Amino acid sequence: MCEHMCFVFLIFLFVSLLSVDAMEGEALVIKCPRWSSAVNVAWYHTDTNKIIPAEEEGSRIFSLKRFLWFLPTSRQDSGNYTCVTRFNSTKLFNMSVQVHPYKQGVCFPSQIRYPNDTGRGKIVCPTIDNYKNATIIQWYKDCKPLQGQRYFKGEKYVFINNPRQDDDGYYTCQFIYTHKGNVFNVSATRIFISKVKHSPLPPQILFPKDKDVIEVELGAAFSLKCQARLGIKKQLMAVVTWDVDNIPVKYLDFSRFHEETHFFEGREQEYYRETTLHITEIKKEDLQANFTCVAVNEMYNTKATVTLQLKAQLGLPNVLLIVGSLVLLVAIAVSVILYQSFRVDIVLLYREIFQPDSVKDDGKIYDAYVIYPKSHTNEANFVEYFVYQIMPDILENKCGYKLCIYGRDIYPGEDTASAIEKRMQKSRRLIILLTCQLINCNEHAYDQHIALYNALIQNDTKVILLEMETIGTYEKLQESLRFIIKRQGTVKWKEQHTVHPQSSNSKFWKQVRYHMPRTLRSSYSANAR
Repeated sequence: MCEHMCFVFLIFLFVSLLSVDAMEGEALVIKCPRWSSAVNVAWYHTDTNKIIPAEEEGSRIFSLKRFLWFLPTSRQDSGNYTCVTRFNSTKLFNMSVQVHPYKQGVCFPSQIRYPNDTGRGKIVCPTIDNYKNATIIQWYKDCKPLQGQRYFKGEKYVFINNPRQDDDGYYTCQFIYTHKGNVFNVSATRIFISKVKHSPLPPQILFPKDKDVIEVELGAAFSLKCQARLGIKKQLMAVVTWDVDNIPVKYLDFSRFHEETHFFEGREQEYYRETTLHITEIKKEDLQANFTCVAVNEMYNTKATVTLQLKAQLGLPNVLLIVGSLVLLVAIAVSVILYQSFRVDIVLLYREIFQPDSVKDDGKIYDAYVIYPKSHTNEANFVEYFVYQIMPDILENKCGYKLCIYGRDIYPGEDTASAIEKRMQKSRRLIILLTCQLINCNEHAYDQHIALYNALIQNDTKVILLEMETIGTYEKLQESLRFIIKRQGTVKWKEQHTVHPQSSNSKFWKQVRYHMPRTLRSSYSANAR
C-alpha cells in the first residue's frame, strides 16, 4: 500500500514521455532510460498503477531491472507504461506503446520508423542492443530484399559503399530473438538519406484512395484534394495533377475547373506535393466522369481514380414519413402528459360512458368497508360526522356504492370479531381514515388489524387511505400503514373541502371514486336520479 501511494505521489515529481511503436506478433523489449546508475528500477501499468512483476512460468509481459518484455506483442498491449528509477533522486519515464497490426501489402507501418543516424552509408539496426544474442537474418530496402556487392552486412549494421541518390529510402532489418528456447521475430525500419542534394522515392498517393466514391450536390461548388509523397528533399521533377476522363485539367473549361498546388516537407525531409481541383459547379456529366490524380517524379508515375455520386437526399415519401413520425411522437408525448395530469377525470369519464349493465358476480356484497378511529367520549366529532353523514351521502346516495360502516351495519347481538371479518371478506375495498387520534392510540382496533392483514398478507383487498388531518412524516404510523402509503399514497382531505363537502365532483371525491370499484349502470343511474 505504501509503495502504491508513493508511486502516485512521485508522478508529480518528474515525468518524461517516450513513444514506442511495435508490430503485432513480434517480440518487443523496452529499455528504461537512465541518467545515472539507478539501484532500483520498477515498471508499472500507468493507467492502473499496478506493478509489472518479474518473469514467471508462462508469463507474456514481465520486467527485469531496466527492461520490459512483450513476448510476443498483442494489439491489447497498446497503452502507457511507466518505469521508476531511484538513486540520488527518483525519476519517472512514461512509455507510450502502440502495437500496429499487419496489413496486406505493407511491410511496415509508417509509424514504425527510426531516424537516420548517418548519411555516409552506415545504417545501424535500431533497438537491436535491447535483445541479447539477437541475429539479423535479412535486410530490406523499401520492402525488397537487399542484394548486391555494394552492401556490406555487419553484425548489427549494413554499410553502403559509395552511397548515391537511389540508395535513399527505408531500410528494414529483420532479426530473430531467442528467449528460453522460444524464437521470436523482430523488425525495425530506419530511413536513410544520403548526403546528396535530393533523392526520389517511388511516388505514393496518400489520398484519395483509388476507386473512392465521393458524394456531391448538383449545382454546388466542390474541391478534390490529392496529396503525394515524391522523395527526399526538393525534387527536380515533382508533378501532382488531375485528369478528367484522361484529359488534363489545363485543357478543360477554365471557368469551371482550375487547380491549386503547393508543396511541403515532412519529417526526415520527405517531400510532399498537394494539388486541389476546384470545380465551381457540379453538373450531371460529372457524375459519369473519372477524376484521376497523377503523381510523377524521376522514377515513374502512379495514379488514383475517383468518381462522384449524388448525396442521398430525402424524397417526398421519406419527408412525409419523418414528419408523420415526429407528429406521432409529439401526440404520444402530449397524450402521456395529459393523461398524467387528468388521469382521474379520464378514468371517471370512461367509467361513466362505458358503465356496464351487469358485472360478473365476485361474491362481494359491499363496495367498501370503512375503518375509522372510534371516539371514547360522548362528544361528537367531525370524523364520525364524515363517516355517518357525508360519506354515505356522496358514495351511496349520489354514486351508487354500498358501504359497510361499523356501528351502522353490524347488528346488535352479533359476535363483533366474527362479524367484522365476514364483512371485510364481503367488501371489494377497505377505506381507512387516518387521523392523529389513530396515530396516538396505543391499541389498534381489531378491524384495522384484520384490514391490514387482508391487504398485505392475503393481498386480495385494495386499501384506500383517507388522510383526514395533516399527519406529517408518517413516522408514528404502523410500519404496515407506512408501507401502503409509500406504495400508493393517500387521498388528503383539505380545509376547502369543508365548504361544499357534499359535492361529488370535488377533487377529493373524484380521487376516492377513482380508487373505488366500478358500479352498475342501473344502480348509479337510479341513485343519480
